[in-house]
Amino acid sequence: MSGNTLGTLFCVTNFGESHGPAIGCVVDGCPPGMPLEAADIQVELDRRRPGTSRHVTQRQEADQVEILSGVFEGVTTGTPIGLLIRNTDQRSKDYNNLLDTFRPGHADYSYWKKYGVRDPRGGGRSSARLTAPTVAAGAIAKKWLAREYGVKVRGYMSQLGPIEIPFESWDAVGANAFFAPNAGILPELESYMDQLRRDGDSVGARIEVVAESVPAGWGEPLYDKLDADIAHAMMGLNAVKGVAIGDGFASVAHRGSEHGDEITPDGFSSNHDGGVLGGISSGQPITVSLAIKPTSSIRVERHSVNRANEPVMVQTLGRHDPCVGIRATPIAEALLALVLIDHALRHRGQCGAK
Repeated sequence: MSGNTLGTLFCVTNFGESHGPAIGCVVDGCPPGMPLEAADIQVELDRRRPGTSRHVTQRQEADQVEILSGVFEGVTTGTPIGLLIRNTDQRSKDYNNLLDTFRPGHADYSYWKKYGVRDPRGGGRSSARLTAPTVAAGAIAKKWLAREYGVKVRGYMSQLGPIEIPFESWDAVGANAFFAPNAGILPELESYMDQLRRDGDSVGARIEVVAESVPAGWGEPLYDKLDADIAHAMMGLNAVKGVAIGDGFASVAHRGSEHGDEITPDGFSSNHDGGVLGGISSGQPITVSLAIKPTSSIRVERHSVNRANEPVMVQTLGRHDPCVGIRATPIAEALLALVLIDHALRHRGQCGAK
Protein backbone atom coordinates (compact mmCIF):
# COMPACT_ATOMS: atom_id res chain seq x y z
CA MET A 1 0.00 0.00 0.00
CA SER A 2 2.76 2.44 0.89
CA GLY A 3 4.40 2.47 -2.53
CA ASN A 4 7.90 1.36 -1.58
CA THR A 5 7.93 -1.91 -3.59
CA LEU A 6 8.39 -2.32 -7.34
CA GLY A 7 7.66 -5.51 -9.27
CA THR A 8 5.40 -8.59 -9.24
CA LEU A 9 7.74 -11.61 -9.31
CA PHE A 10 11.06 -9.76 -9.02
CA CYS A 11 10.22 -7.40 -6.14
CA VAL A 12 12.39 -4.59 -4.81
CA THR A 13 11.44 -2.92 -1.50
CA ASN A 14 13.37 0.29 -0.85
CA PHE A 15 13.99 1.71 2.66
CA GLY A 16 15.80 4.54 4.45
CA GLU A 17 16.13 8.33 4.51
CA SER A 18 18.72 10.68 3.09
CA HIS A 19 20.26 11.54 6.46
CA GLY A 20 19.44 8.37 8.36
CA PRO A 21 22.14 5.84 9.32
CA ALA A 22 21.68 3.78 6.15
CA ILE A 23 19.60 3.16 3.06
CA GLY A 24 18.98 -0.10 1.25
CA CYS A 25 16.58 -2.55 -0.29
CA VAL A 26 15.33 -6.13 -0.19
CA VAL A 27 15.28 -7.95 -3.52
CA ASP A 28 12.82 -10.84 -3.48
CA GLY A 29 12.36 -13.27 -6.37
CA CYS A 30 15.85 -13.37 -7.82
CA PRO A 31 16.34 -16.83 -9.38
CA PRO A 32 18.87 -19.07 -7.59
CA GLY A 33 22.22 -20.13 -8.92
CA MET A 34 23.50 -16.85 -10.37
CA PRO A 35 27.04 -15.88 -9.38
CA LEU A 36 26.85 -12.60 -7.46
CA GLU A 37 29.26 -10.58 -5.36
CA ALA A 38 29.38 -7.04 -4.05
CA ALA A 39 31.71 -5.98 -6.87
CA ASP A 40 28.97 -6.73 -9.43
CA ILE A 41 26.77 -4.18 -7.72
CA GLN A 42 29.46 -1.68 -6.76
CA VAL A 43 30.42 -0.92 -10.35
CA GLU A 44 26.91 0.43 -11.00
CA LEU A 45 26.77 2.36 -7.72
CA ASP A 46 30.05 4.04 -8.56
CA ARG A 47 28.51 5.39 -11.78
CA ARG A 48 25.71 7.06 -9.77
CA ARG A 49 27.79 8.10 -6.77
CA PRO A 50 27.79 11.78 -5.64
CA GLY A 51 30.92 13.90 -5.52
CA THR A 52 32.40 12.51 -8.74
CA SER A 53 32.75 15.89 -10.50
CA ARG A 54 32.34 19.60 -9.82
CA HIS A 55 29.02 19.54 -11.67
CA VAL A 56 27.16 17.41 -9.09
CA THR A 57 26.56 17.51 -5.34
CA GLN A 58 29.79 17.48 -3.36
CA ARG A 59 28.38 15.19 -0.71
CA GLN A 60 31.07 12.53 -0.27
CA GLU A 61 29.48 9.09 -0.03
CA ALA A 62 31.38 5.91 -0.88
CA ASP A 63 28.06 4.14 -1.47
CA GLN A 64 29.73 0.90 -0.42
CA VAL A 65 27.17 -1.90 -0.70
CA GLU A 66 26.90 -4.77 1.77
CA ILE A 67 25.12 -8.00 0.84
CA LEU A 68 23.32 -9.14 4.00
CA SER A 69 21.46 -12.20 2.72
CA GLY A 70 20.37 -14.23 -0.28
CA VAL A 71 23.88 -15.13 -1.45
CA PHE A 72 25.83 -18.18 -0.28
CA GLU A 73 29.25 -19.25 -1.50
CA GLY A 74 29.09 -16.67 -4.26
CA VAL A 75 25.72 -17.57 -5.80
CA THR A 76 22.15 -16.42 -5.28
CA THR A 77 20.04 -18.80 -3.21
CA GLY A 78 16.59 -17.74 -4.40
CA THR A 79 15.82 -16.21 -1.00
CA PRO A 80 15.53 -12.44 -0.36
CA ILE A 81 18.72 -10.50 -1.07
CA GLY A 82 19.29 -7.78 1.54
CA LEU A 83 21.41 -4.84 0.39
CA LEU A 84 22.67 -2.10 2.73
CA ILE A 85 24.41 1.21 1.95
CA ARG A 86 25.52 3.23 4.95
CA ASN A 87 25.25 7.04 4.95
CA THR A 88 28.53 8.59 6.09
CA ASP A 89 28.47 12.28 5.06
CA GLN A 90 25.20 13.75 6.32
CA ARG A 91 25.13 17.49 7.11
CA SER A 92 21.65 17.94 8.54
CA LYS A 93 22.49 21.43 9.85
CA ASP A 94 22.39 22.68 6.25
CA TYR A 95 18.61 22.21 6.41
CA ASN A 96 17.88 23.99 9.71
CA ASN A 97 16.34 26.97 7.90
CA LEU A 98 13.85 24.67 6.17
CA LEU A 99 12.26 23.18 9.30
CA ASP A 100 9.20 25.43 9.06
CA THR A 101 9.28 26.38 5.38
CA PHE A 102 8.88 24.64 2.03
CA ARG A 103 11.00 24.75 -1.11
CA PRO A 104 9.01 25.67 -4.24
CA GLY A 105 8.91 22.66 -6.56
CA HIS A 106 10.04 20.25 -3.83
CA ALA A 107 8.15 17.41 -2.13
CA ASP A 108 8.60 19.18 1.24
CA TYR A 109 5.07 20.53 1.10
CA SER A 110 3.24 17.48 -0.24
CA TYR A 111 5.00 15.08 2.17
CA TRP A 112 4.01 17.30 5.10
CA LYS A 113 0.41 17.41 3.90
CA LYS A 114 0.30 13.61 3.58
CA TYR A 115 2.13 12.49 6.73
CA GLY A 116 1.88 15.50 9.04
CA VAL A 117 5.57 15.09 9.88
CA ARG A 118 8.29 17.50 8.77
CA ASP A 119 11.69 15.88 8.15
CA PRO A 120 13.83 18.51 6.43
CA ARG A 121 17.10 16.52 6.58
CA GLY A 122 18.14 16.35 2.97
CA GLY A 123 14.57 15.77 1.88
CA GLY A 124 14.22 12.65 4.02
CA ARG A 125 12.42 9.91 2.12
CA SER A 126 11.85 12.09 -0.96
CA SER A 127 15.58 12.57 -1.56
CA ALA A 128 17.30 11.32 -4.72
CA ARG A 129 19.67 9.64 -2.27
CA LEU A 130 17.11 6.81 -2.24
CA THR A 131 17.94 6.01 -5.86
CA ALA A 132 21.17 4.29 -4.75
CA PRO A 133 19.34 1.11 -3.59
CA THR A 134 17.44 1.13 -6.89
CA VAL A 135 20.72 1.13 -8.79
CA ALA A 136 22.00 -1.70 -6.57
CA ALA A 137 18.94 -3.84 -7.30
CA GLY A 138 19.16 -2.92 -10.97
CA ALA A 139 22.71 -4.25 -11.09
CA ILE A 140 21.40 -7.68 -10.13
CA ALA A 141 18.69 -7.45 -12.79
CA LYS A 142 21.19 -6.33 -15.42
CA LYS A 143 23.49 -9.25 -14.71
CA TRP A 144 20.68 -11.82 -14.85
CA LEU A 145 19.21 -10.40 -18.08
CA ALA A 146 22.62 -10.40 -19.78
CA ARG A 147 23.40 -13.92 -18.56
CA GLU A 148 20.05 -15.46 -19.53
CA TYR A 149 19.12 -13.57 -22.69
CA GLY A 150 22.05 -11.37 -23.73
CA VAL A 151 19.97 -8.26 -22.96
CA LYS A 152 22.04 -5.07 -22.75
CA VAL A 153 20.61 -1.98 -21.02
CA ARG A 154 22.39 1.35 -21.41
CA GLY A 155 21.57 5.04 -21.53
CA TYR A 156 22.86 8.54 -22.18
CA MET A 157 21.99 12.22 -21.77
CA SER A 158 20.53 13.74 -24.93
CA GLN A 159 19.85 17.25 -23.63
CA LEU A 160 21.12 19.44 -20.78
CA GLY A 161 18.85 22.44 -20.26
CA PRO A 162 18.62 24.17 -23.65
CA ILE A 163 21.65 22.32 -25.07
CA GLU A 164 20.80 19.36 -27.29
CA ILE A 165 23.47 16.66 -27.41
CA PRO A 166 23.67 14.89 -30.79
CA PHE A 167 24.42 11.18 -30.49
CA GLU A 168 27.92 10.40 -31.72
CA SER A 169 29.10 7.21 -30.03
CA TRP A 170 28.34 4.91 -27.10
CA ASP A 171 32.09 4.92 -26.43
CA ALA A 172 31.92 8.55 -25.31
CA VAL A 173 29.19 7.96 -22.71
CA GLY A 174 31.35 6.32 -20.08
CA ALA A 175 34.20 8.79 -20.51
CA ASN A 176 32.57 11.93 -19.09
CA ALA A 177 30.58 13.08 -16.06
CA PHE A 178 27.48 13.91 -18.12
CA PHE A 179 26.98 10.48 -19.73
CA ALA A 180 27.00 12.46 -22.96
CA PRO A 181 27.42 10.48 -26.20
CA ASN A 182 29.41 13.29 -27.81
CA ALA A 183 32.91 14.28 -26.64
CA GLY A 184 32.99 17.41 -28.77
CA ILE A 185 30.18 19.09 -26.84
CA LEU A 186 31.74 18.65 -23.39
CA PRO A 187 33.36 22.12 -23.18
CA GLU A 188 29.98 23.73 -23.84
CA LEU A 189 28.28 21.58 -21.21
CA GLU A 190 30.98 22.31 -18.63
CA SER A 191 30.86 26.05 -19.27
CA TYR A 192 27.09 26.06 -18.98
CA MET A 193 27.16 24.16 -15.69
CA ASP A 194 29.87 26.38 -14.23
CA GLN A 195 27.76 29.47 -14.94
CA LEU A 196 24.67 27.77 -13.53
CA ARG A 197 26.47 27.04 -10.26
CA ARG A 198 27.66 30.65 -10.05
CA ASP A 199 24.04 31.75 -10.54
CA GLY A 200 22.90 29.45 -7.74
CA ASP A 201 20.26 28.07 -10.08
CA SER A 202 19.38 24.69 -11.62
CA VAL A 203 18.27 23.12 -14.88
CA GLY A 204 16.59 19.99 -16.23
CA ALA A 205 17.74 17.27 -18.61
CA ARG A 206 16.60 14.61 -21.03
CA ILE A 207 17.80 11.02 -20.68
CA GLU A 208 17.55 8.19 -23.23
CA VAL A 209 17.59 4.51 -22.21
CA VAL A 210 17.84 1.58 -24.61
CA ALA A 211 17.46 -2.16 -23.99
CA GLU A 212 18.83 -4.33 -26.80
CA SER A 213 18.29 -8.04 -27.53
CA VAL A 214 14.99 -8.16 -25.63
CA PRO A 215 13.07 -11.21 -26.90
CA ALA A 216 9.66 -10.73 -28.46
CA GLY A 217 6.73 -11.69 -26.26
CA TRP A 218 7.46 -10.05 -22.90
CA GLY A 219 4.59 -8.07 -21.42
CA GLU A 220 0.90 -8.38 -20.68
CA PRO A 221 -2.33 -7.08 -22.23
CA LEU A 222 -4.27 -4.08 -20.94
CA TYR A 223 -3.22 -2.95 -17.46
CA ASP A 224 0.15 -4.68 -17.12
CA LYS A 225 1.53 -3.71 -20.50
CA LEU A 226 5.30 -3.69 -20.70
CA ASP A 227 5.40 -0.03 -21.70
CA ALA A 228 2.87 0.86 -18.99
CA ASP A 229 5.08 -0.76 -16.35
CA ILE A 230 8.14 1.01 -17.79
CA ALA A 231 6.37 4.36 -17.57
CA HIS A 232 5.19 3.57 -14.02
CA ALA A 233 8.73 2.74 -12.91
CA MET A 234 10.32 5.74 -14.61
CA MET A 235 7.80 8.15 -13.11
CA GLY A 236 8.91 6.81 -9.73
CA LEU A 237 12.33 8.36 -10.33
CA ASN A 238 12.78 11.71 -8.58
CA ALA A 239 12.14 14.79 -10.73
CA VAL A 240 10.87 12.88 -13.79
CA LYS A 241 7.96 14.76 -15.38
CA GLY A 242 7.66 12.99 -18.70
CA VAL A 243 8.21 9.51 -20.14
CA ALA A 244 8.10 8.62 -23.82
CA ILE A 245 8.33 5.19 -25.43
CA GLY A 246 9.75 5.19 -28.94
CA ASP A 247 8.89 8.41 -30.77
CA GLY A 248 6.51 9.44 -27.97
CA PHE A 249 4.82 12.79 -28.54
CA ALA A 250 6.42 13.14 -31.97
CA SER A 251 4.03 10.37 -33.05
CA VAL A 252 1.19 12.91 -33.00
CA ALA A 253 2.45 14.47 -36.23
CA HIS A 254 3.10 11.16 -37.99
CA ARG A 255 0.86 9.56 -40.58
CA GLY A 256 0.09 5.89 -40.17
CA SER A 257 1.97 5.17 -43.37
CA GLU A 258 5.04 6.76 -41.78
CA HIS A 259 4.76 5.63 -38.16
CA GLY A 260 3.82 1.97 -38.50
CA ASP A 261 7.04 -0.05 -38.46
CA GLU A 262 7.02 -2.15 -41.62
CA ILE A 263 7.98 -5.82 -41.21
CA THR A 264 10.21 -7.73 -43.60
CA PRO A 265 11.56 -11.30 -43.53
CA ASP A 266 14.74 -9.74 -42.12
CA GLY A 267 12.90 -7.85 -39.36
CA PHE A 268 11.45 -4.39 -38.81
CA SER A 269 12.45 -1.51 -41.07
CA SER A 270 12.10 1.14 -38.32
CA ASN A 271 11.37 1.43 -34.61
CA HIS A 272 8.93 4.30 -34.08
CA ASP A 273 7.04 2.26 -31.45
CA GLY A 274 10.14 1.77 -29.31
CA GLY A 275 10.11 -2.01 -29.25
CA VAL A 276 6.63 -2.48 -27.75
CA LEU A 277 3.41 -3.33 -29.60
CA GLY A 278 0.15 -3.82 -27.72
CA GLY A 279 2.03 -3.80 -24.45
CA ILE A 280 4.26 -6.74 -25.50
CA SER A 281 7.88 -6.59 -26.68
CA SER A 282 8.35 -6.92 -30.44
CA GLY A 283 12.00 -7.98 -30.39
CA GLN A 284 13.09 -4.49 -31.38
CA PRO A 285 15.29 -2.41 -29.07
CA ILE A 286 13.18 -0.87 -26.31
CA THR A 287 13.74 2.89 -26.31
CA VAL A 288 12.66 5.19 -23.48
CA SER A 289 13.06 8.94 -23.08
CA LEU A 290 12.79 10.83 -19.77
CA ALA A 291 12.21 14.51 -19.07
CA ILE A 292 13.76 15.57 -15.75
CA LYS A 293 12.81 18.89 -14.17
CA PRO A 294 15.27 21.39 -12.63
CA THR A 295 16.44 20.75 -9.06
CA SER A 296 14.23 22.57 -6.55
CA SER A 297 17.00 23.12 -3.98
CA ILE A 298 18.63 26.35 -5.24
CA ARG A 299 20.31 29.41 -3.73
CA VAL A 300 18.01 31.82 -5.55
CA GLU A 301 15.46 33.23 -3.09
CA ARG A 302 11.86 32.34 -3.94
CA HIS A 303 8.40 32.94 -2.52
CA SER A 304 6.84 30.24 -0.33
CA VAL A 305 4.95 29.79 2.94
CA ASN A 306 5.74 28.41 6.37
CA ARG A 307 3.74 25.85 8.36
CA ALA A 308 1.47 28.66 9.60
CA ASN A 309 0.73 29.51 5.94
CA GLU A 310 2.52 32.84 6.28
CA PRO A 311 4.45 34.22 3.28
CA VAL A 312 8.24 33.76 3.44
CA MET A 313 11.27 33.84 1.20
CA VAL A 314 13.16 30.54 0.87
CA GLN A 315 16.80 30.00 -0.03
CA THR A 316 18.39 26.54 0.02
CA LEU A 317 21.98 26.25 1.14
CA GLY A 318 24.16 23.13 1.35
CA ARG A 319 25.28 20.66 -1.30
CA HIS A 320 22.89 20.01 -4.16
CA ASP A 321 22.96 18.84 -7.76
CA PRO A 322 22.35 21.86 -10.02
CA CYS A 323 21.07 19.25 -12.48
CA VAL A 324 19.87 15.95 -11.06
CA GLY A 325 19.75 14.64 -14.61
CA ILE A 326 23.55 14.40 -14.71
CA ARG A 327 23.50 11.35 -12.41
CA ALA A 328 20.17 9.98 -13.64
CA THR A 329 21.40 7.75 -16.47
CA PRO A 330 22.46 4.77 -14.28
CA ILE A 331 19.20 5.05 -12.33
CA ALA A 332 17.06 5.00 -15.47
CA GLU A 333 19.02 1.98 -16.72
CA ALA A 334 18.39 0.20 -13.42
CA LEU A 335 14.65 0.89 -13.52
CA LEU A 336 14.33 -0.42 -17.07
CA ALA A 337 16.28 -3.56 -16.11
CA LEU A 338 14.02 -4.12 -13.09
CA VAL A 339 10.89 -3.95 -15.23
CA LEU A 340 12.39 -6.26 -17.86
CA ILE A 341 13.49 -8.96 -15.41
CA ASP A 342 10.07 -8.91 -13.78
CA HIS A 343 8.35 -9.43 -17.15
CA ALA A 344 10.87 -12.08 -18.18
CA LEU A 345 9.99 -14.10 -15.07
CA ARG A 346 6.26 -13.51 -15.60
CA HIS A 347 6.56 -14.70 -19.19
CA ARG A 348 8.33 -17.86 -18.04
CA GLY A 349 5.65 -18.45 -15.43
CA GLN A 350 2.73 -18.15 -17.86
CA CYS A 351 4.17 -19.49 -21.10
CA GLY A 352 6.88 -21.81 -19.81
CA ALA A 353 9.32 -20.37 -22.30
CA LYS A 354 12.85 -19.32 -21.62
